[in-house]
Amino acid sequence: MQAAYHIRRTLHHVFLLLFSGAMAFPFYWMVTSALKTNDEIWQFPPTFWPSSPQWGNYLEAWLEAPFWRYLTNSIVVAGVIVLLQALNSAMMAYALTHMRFRLKKAFTAIIMLGYMIPSTAVYLPSYMILAKLHLLDSYAGLILSNCVSVFSIFLIRQAFLQVSHELVEAGQIDGASHMRILWSILVPVTRSSFVVLALITFIDHYNNYFWPMLITKNPDLQLVSAGLRSFFVEGGAYGLKWPLIMAASSFTIAPLLVLFLFAQKTIMKSFNMSTGASKG
Repeated sequence: MQAAYHIRRTLHHVFLLLFSGAMAFPFYWMVTSALKTNDEIWQFPPTFWPSSPQWGNYLEAWLEAPFWRYLTNSIVVAGVIVLLQALNSAMMAYALTHMRFRLKKAFTAIIMLGYMIPSTAVYLPSYMILAKLHLLDSYAGLILSNCVSVFSIFLIRQAFLQVSHELVEAGQIDGASHMRILWSILVPVTRSSFVVLALITFIDHYNNYFWPMLITKNPDLQLVSAGLRSFFVEGGAYGLKWPLIMAASSFTIAPLLVLFLFAQKTIMKSFNMSTGASKG
């Protein structure tokens, strides 16, 4: 029995190692391709490490386009959207789970129904509203048009449903206001769900391409995805400078990797707690 357990455990770790390697390989290939010459990228059989690493490709790609501006735009816009969505979703989810009011079930159903509507279906009315508010081609338009998300409300609502209503009632008995109960009781208990929400929302809006391109025309407002495409078309000469394109792609995903490294501990802690709860 003990030998069989060790064999299963070893096979399990080998599988996880191979799976992790498969997931990490595209990133490795992108980073190393940035260090190759254009001929090395297209040679067959391919090489896994350049014969003479071209470290200057990263600096050349950084200087050929204003990537510092693209990165700043994406980080600021995505970061503010994360904060607003977390705030709005927390208040809405609290109302749907731990408050009593008329037509609560119908209101919840309407919100959940909105989750079934594809985002592209509301692009035209959203564009017209932003135009009437004179928010096109601005940071405010990019942020306010994304400050509410049905998915975020659904995610936090599911987390709040796992919290015993007795905690909320205890806070009400002690004289705490709704806002005090929300931010002092519910949010700390469901912190891992907010971390997951922040991670998903930040990645989504950091990489957003179509909607920002639709409502902004100023090159100074371009986000990373649009800036990378512009570099591919202009600086990359339609793929004739693949090492520079790979270098640009590498440092544009760096903020996402850093964000995941900071968030992974909380996510794994939440996973372990849920796993332990299910076993118990």
